[in-house]
Amino acid sequence: MSGAFYRVDKFIVPAAAREEFLVNVMMTHKLLEAQEGFIDHQVLEQVAGTGEFNFITIAEWQNTEVVERARATVAAAHKAANFDPQEMFSRLGIRADIASYKPVAA
Repeated sequence: MSGAFYRVDKFIVPAAAREEFLVNVMMTHKLLEAQEGFIDHQVLEQVAGTGEFNFITIAEWQNTEVVERARATVAAAHKAANFDPQEMFSRLGIRADIASYKPVAA
């Protein structure tokens, strides 16, 4: 599949978990930046509104193929660092909505 591809992850992060969550998000995004096909990313924190999710991360990729390779690289790095994102989410009470998106053709 060709064309831009976006990974949009939304999180509900309790206040007490904010620092540990952000340290690990930034570590993961540093890994992503080094991957082939990576275009850009944002880490956003809600400052107003009634939305359920208080953090959103958006990563833009060239296509779906590069995302699959990057996912494997990140998983290997997490394993080497003895970091399990699901364990952290469970331990800190973080809820996540993880999804991939493509642009809508006009």
